[in-house]
Amino acid sequence: MDRCTEIERSLIKKFRKSVWNRFIEAVQSYELINEGDKIAVCISGGKDSFILAKLMQELQKHGHTEFKLEFICMDPGYSPANRKKIEENCELMQIPVKIFESDIFAAVENIEQSPCYLCARMRRGHLYSFARDLGCNKIALGHHFNDAIETALMGMLYSGQFQTMMPKLHSTNFKGMELIRPLYCVREDDIKAFARYNNLEFLNCACRFTEKLGEAGAIDREGISKRYKCKELIKELKKEDDLVDINIFRSFHRVNLSTIIGYHQKGEEHSFLDWYDEV
Repeated sequence: MDRCTEIERSLIKKFRKSVWNRFIEAVQSYELINEGDKIAVCISGGKDSFILAKLMQELQKHGHTEFKLEFICMDPGYSPANRKKIEENCELMQIPVKIFESDIFAAVENIEQSPCYLCARMRRGHLYSFARDLGCNKIALGHHFNDAIETALMGMLYSGQFQTMMPKLHSTNFKGMELIRPLYCVREDDIKAFARYNNLEFLNCACRFTEKLGEAGAIDREGISKRYKCKELIKELKKEDDLVDINIFRSFHRVNLSTIIGYHQKGEEHSFLDWYDEV
């Protein structure tokens, strides 16, 4: 049995409950894939996007819905070593990737205010554009369960608002295009366990800013980031109650509008006072 077949079997066998079933749960619960879809699976080089690619391949082979796949990877200015690592992993996992280039890293390298936010927005636009040129109507990203709950917590603690990372979104700039997140119910620890079990090595963060910090002997930027702090806070809370992360996730689906002071919808602001005196 070759390495790729072993990796694919591990998803269906050993990681069936923790990864495959939760992947299927998200696809079905949020209606992420429809008959006739052509989906661009976006590969960044990290563990999340690679496991997503294999899961989508397996679903295409064994699922009941007919859909097409493209695997795309944008090189925003990777070092030769990082570019090579992505190509080697795609070959190992038999992912027929299409790589295109941009100069995003160079464009944001000297930006002081929120370079990561700007980089992410620019990358998203390039991915949408390339996917559309390939005839795709959706792009699939590798955001998972932990990304979702950390994002919600970050919004409350640092932005004073409650909002969720949605499992799917219509693009506002690319008409007819949609973003989906099929790993929405999959835990990060289970993705890490899959990588360890299969002796797979992926990129962590390949941006130039991180590389410069490493060369200077400075702390990794994740060590001081808001997301990292939220990740650590959840980890500490789970020591007292193991359901903390699950309860945060469940709260996305159980918002009691009768107890909400105010909310925004379609550009309009609403207050509980609008209906408070209604009997």
